[in-house]
Amino acid sequence: MRPLTKVRTPATRGTTLAEDRGDRIERNPQPPGARWDVVLVWLMRIVAVIWMIKGLSAWAEILGARPGAPPFEGAPVGRQAVIIYFGVIDLLAAVGLWLATAWGGVVWLLAATSAFVLALLTPQLLPMSLPNLAFDGTIILLYFTVSWLASREMR
Repeated sequence: MRPLTKVRTPATRGTTLAEDRGDRIERNPQPPGARWDVVLVWLMRIVAVIWMIKGLSAWAEILGARPGAPPFEGAPVGRQAVIIYFGVIDLLAAVGLWLATAWGGVVWLLAATSAFVLALLTPQLLPMSLPNLAFDGTIILLYFTVSWLASREMR
């Protein structure tokens, strides 16, 4: 039986340890400290969990599993459409945010701003309290701020 030997791959031949640590495109390691791209990913994951709960709450209302809620079939058609819209878009946004993709941020911004606008213009279709509106607005501003800081860090 032949003994096992270590085989050097073409990627590791002739390179030093310092060269192996970095990326092939960018050989300079990132400086330690607060990296805004990492903060952005964590923010997106936290918001994803919140939006997953919002989407599941909408589906609980559709399926009649929400305690104390009036039956979904008895709601006006406009309210039914809003609940179904947010039941779909909130879950889609949550998945995209969890994956930290660009489309996830776009879908989430669409969901958050449409909820914000509907709550302000048609409160009978989407009743939201003032603290909920303030929370959504704060999260949107925080997302834009951290995104801007992360983009400046990449320069």
